[in-house]
Amino acid sequence: MRADRVFAYGAAAGLLGDLLLGDPRRGHPVAAFGRAAGAVERVLWRDHRGWGALHTAVCVGGAVSLGALAASAVRPSRTASVALTAAATWAVVGGASLAREARGIGRALEAGDVEGARARLPHLCGRDPQALDADGIARAVVESVAENTSDAVVGALVWGAVGGVPGLLGFRAANTLDAMVGHKSSRYRRFGWASARLDDLAGWPGARLTAVLAAVAGGDPRGAVRAWRADAAGHPSPNAGPVEASFAGALGVRLGGTLSYGGRVEHRPVLNGATGRAVAGRDIERAVRLSQRVSLLALGVCAAARVIAKGRTS
Repeated sequence: MRADRVFAYGAAAGLLGDLLLGDPRRGHPVAAFGRAAGAVERVLWRDHRGWGALHTAVCVGGAVSLGALAASAVRPSRTASVALTAAATWAVVGGASLAREARGIGRALEAGDVEGARARLPHLCGRDPQALDADGIARAVVESVAENTSDAVVGALVWGAVGGVPGLLGFRAANTLDAMVGHKSSRYRRFGWASARLDDLAGWPGARLTAVLAAVAGGDPRGAVRAWRADAAGHPSPNAGPVEASFAGALGVRLGGTLSYGGRVEHRPVLNGATGRAVAGRDIERAVRLSQRVSLLALGVCAAARVIAKGRTS
């Protein structure tokens, strides 16, 4: 087997494993990384950007180094290299869990069980569920599906194509660390600054690829591009903005607007407000299917890019 096919075969096997097996309920590698990062934080925490940057370097650098050591150990065997890439891909992507949680909330909404949907929403995103009605819950789910398509699948594939197993692990480490310390609470406003900036940088290419593929795979390519160009820049996140706007245009719905996190109300710009309709419960399944099509296209694009790049350097 040629070396330039290792990522293609391994990533495909890893995505298939995620589809068939999903995430383990106990002992997930990402959870193990989170515990390790928490232990490092207890030693290094200071209310200072420099100490936060050191924390980021230790945690993300450790994940990349672990991936590099593992990849080096199995390099003599193509089969072992594919297996390692498959295991790393399965460990860092989360498409199956994303679809499962979104569909569970969608089924609750379709059955009229708004309280059940509210109870499940925290498994998917950090919104205040009690502040949302049925349509608000549906909108939160569609936005989370869009953003997590980039964060949980496409971004990892992009960095896997660039850096192999170290790229896969490094991207997931940066994304997980941002979720842990990258928010603007009093404890993490300075300490988590470096993690948040690194996640923005690491997520940039995957978010743009996700937005492009959502336009390609959605039902309204022109609408997706129009919403992306018109509305994405107003979103507070440089990466969630293009993804959510493209999904909104592709699905023909309005996203964004007022939302509540942890009792804090935010007023975000409306995405695709000119032509989109309000999100309904039925749009959750449409968003999940779009996410799955985008993920498969991303696998093809990233695998092809890896093969072409390796071919040019050989």
